[in-house]
Amino acid sequence: MEGTVETITRDGIATITFSHPAQNSMPGAQLARLVAAIEQAGRDENVKVIVLQSGGDRTFCAGASFDELVAIQDFETGKRFFMGFANVINAMRKCPKLIVGRVQGKCVGGGIGLASATDYCMATKYASIRLSELAVGIGPFVVGPAVERKVGLSAMSQLAMNPAEWQTAEWAKQKGLFTEVFDSIEQLDAYIAHFTQTLASYNPEAMAELKRIFWAGAEHWDALLEERAGVSGRLVLSDFTKNAIAAFKQKT
Repeated sequence: MEGTVETITRDGIATITFSHPAQNSMPGAQLARLVAAIEQAGRDENVKVIVLQSGGDRTFCAGASFDELVAIQDFETGKRFFMGFANVINAMRKCPKLIVGRVQGKCVGGGIGLASATDYCMATKYASIRLSELAVGIGPFVVGPAVERKVGLSAMSQLAMNPAEWQTAEWAKQKGLFTEVFDSIEQLDAYIAHFTQTLASYNPEAMAELKRIFWAGAEHWDALLEERAGVSGRLVLSDFTKNAIAAFKQKT
């Protein structure tokens, strides 16, 4: 149940695929492996462009591992748990290569953070999104800066305050999270192949400079996301959250 992270590099394009049997959810060890894969691809001189995708054809990412969330009993463990997605987002931000996201299915919580931290993200019409954190007594604090950077404060607030309602892939496209939405995975993959092959033919130095420009103003995110992880780490210990988790477990 640990999940896998695999990287395949071909013609200058590194495709990083994460997969987990529980709807591509992300335990801490899985998030650490994803950080390592992104950093390795960023250092590899043979890599011009990175594609971030998940396995299967249903859920892109169900967010952080609920089993690990349930087990948190102290602040340090809680903060460390929420630093998992913070570390991935910061690795994507600092990576000198442009990262293209492939979102084939539903995207929940931290999964929206991953999609938001890509530099160019495409999806299928099945890629509904939902920030579910408030429903269990916390909030999208760690992924919030990445989501807000992509869709704006108004849309991020709408997602954060309405954790039970799905927004469509078309809604996400209108807000700027997705650049294109396709009717099928086959169409999505065909376009990503064309797009990344073209992108890989461009000047790597120019693309690295573009990436720096895209992320200007986020240089303080190491400290910011750690602070946000602390907020979540504190709230996850509250009676409200423990009761909400217990109620959720009874339903599953």
